[in-house]
Amino acid sequence: MQISNASIDQERKVWVDVLRFVAIFMVIAIHCSDPFNVSAEARSNPDFNYWGSIYGSVLRACVPIFVMITGLLLLPVKMSIGEFYKKRLLRITVPFLLWSVLYNLFPWITGLLGLPSTIISDVFAYAAKDSSQSLESALVQISLIPIKFNVYTVPMWYIYMLIGLYLYMPFFSAWVEKSTLGQQKVFLGIWSCTLVLPYAYSFFSKELFGLGTWNTFGTFYYFAGFNGYLLLGYVLSHSLKAWSFRKTLLVSIPLFTVGYAITYIGFKWMASNPNSSEEQIELFFLYCSPQVLMMALAVFLLVRTIKLTSDNCKKVFSNIAKCGFGIYLVHYFIVGFGYWLANVFSIPISLKIPITAAIVFLISWAFVASFYKMMPRVSKWIFG
Repeated sequence: MQISNASIDQERKVWVDVLRFVAIFMVIAIHCSDPFNVSAEARSNPDFNYWGSIYGSVLRACVPIFVMITGLLLLPVKMSIGEFYKKRLLRITVPFLLWSVLYNLFPWITGLLGLPSTIISDVFAYAAKDSSQSLESALVQISLIPIKFNVYTVPMWYIYMLIGLYLYMPFFSAWVEKSTLGQQKVFLGIWSCTLVLPYAYSFFSKELFGLGTWNTFGTFYYFAGFNGYLLLGYVLSHSLKAWSFRKTLLVSIPLFTVGYAITYIGFKWMASNPNSSEEQIELFFLYCSPQVLMMALAVFLLVRTIKLTSDNCKKVFSNIAKCGFGIYLVHYFIVGFGYWLANVFSIPISLKIPITAAIVFLISWAFVASFYKMMPRVSKWIFG
């Protein structure tokens, strides 16, 4: 059943704002789980291993949900390619560059303030305890921003991917607009098969479907990646009428449970092997994987049934959506402080990740919202 664009525009705003909140909170919580999962020392601690695995696994749907929202809102592209690039790329590129520079200058600033280098790893979970505090090192990292992120800008990997999606969308959009629902389903069917490939490469052979040392573009390469989530968000919102809450629960709970179980068991299995490489440890945490798709689909469908009647609630979620990109950009600076507060208040290890995430979210939101209120025009260039 095809749903009109006007109907979608009228009905989807509130639940999409709620979905954005869910996704941004999950992203923050994932980065709050990093200290539990990043190092071999942390994973060897039974409590850290247990709770890091539980929370790390349950949160994997966050990035796919973000991409589904992008497809839901922006496909098909209704402006010229030049206008689209100017509006979308400029909006994210300027804040992305600004905050990438600030993150990379942080180690140097700590040195200027006479702080020990260990504070860098307290703030950034992936940083080495003996990270350089020199200006030269900071400038080298800053010069590489156009092509790569680093241990100080870990969340920025998503922006590189998002820029790629924006570059791709006007071309993909032309097909989406002309294709039938049946053709879109065929694309999603082939794409869903590509989600299994990382496991086939890992457990069988890296030289499947034409791959070799001389070729990295196999049979399913052209259907793989986050573009499937773009199309899925579009199809679900434009071609599938929202189900009743009861029917959605009956579908979503098994979907999420199975997806979570595969993610948790797979991650624990890989992490328990001291000889596992970083690539192997991350294997069951991959965003483009069948089990993460199941969890993302479950959350998307469930949140879609939400109907808020309170104007105050609508305003809150609308403001969170407005500040969302800014919250994403700044939150990584605050994770270490959030953990410090959680330790000050002796938060139990079982609750440390969600409570730290709540602290980080509230501080980040207050910071960004305050800027928007005081300097709305400038804030668009700072936070997107």
